[in-house]
Amino acid sequence: MKTELVTTLKRRATEMIATIQADKDPILITQHGKPAAYLVDVDSYDDLQRRLSVVEGIALGEQAVRAGRVLSQSQMKKRLSRWLK
Repeated sequence: MKTELVTTLKRRATEMIATIQADKDPILITQHGKPAAYLVDVDSYDDLQRRLSVVEGIALGEQAVRAGRVLSQSQMKKRLSRWLK
């Protein structure tokens, strides 16, 4: 992953955006020597958001199982049958 200064982003934003669109490699932007932001292409960002959504759904399911909020298959069929008519 490439690292650039925030001042470089200010001066060469168009070029940097073209680079990440072409090679899909994010750029770490630093400010005062510390990480400040990542510059990523839209497709990669959207993919990360979809993956995060799936992981959050799995975590919620695991919490429900630990809390005992589960149904048997026959109970679930009964509940869903109202909607599937």
